[in-house]
Amino acid sequence: MDPTDAQAACFEAGIKFGSLYHQFAGTPVSPASADSLAAAMADAIENQPHCREVTVEVLTEELAAALADGPADYTELTGRFLDVKIVVAYEGVEVVAEMAMQDGYPLMQVTDVRN
Repeated sequence: MDPTDAQAACFEAGIKFGSLYHQFAGTPVSPASADSLAAAMADAIENQPHCREVTVEVLTEELAAALADGPADYTELTGRFLDVKIVVAYEGVEVVAEMAMQDGYPLMQVTDVRN
């Protein structure tokens, strides 16, 4: 059985999230570099097929709090410092997927499917 257009669009959203997270996790980040890193992440993922919109926010308050007691002015990027929204359009179906921390885990999930 072939996947429906909605299923294919959801798969595409998952591919975008896998690429975003695993490509950028571990990148050195500081409050000063947060905005440029977020823009680079969004720009990179928007290059992929069927990608309509990518919004990446590095949570600078969380980042600053993590750095407050540390020995360095930067840390590695992890999901706890990110809010991400990806919109995929495939064959007339639009899928919205988001990532945010939930119970200490960076949960990526489909939040809306529109025909």
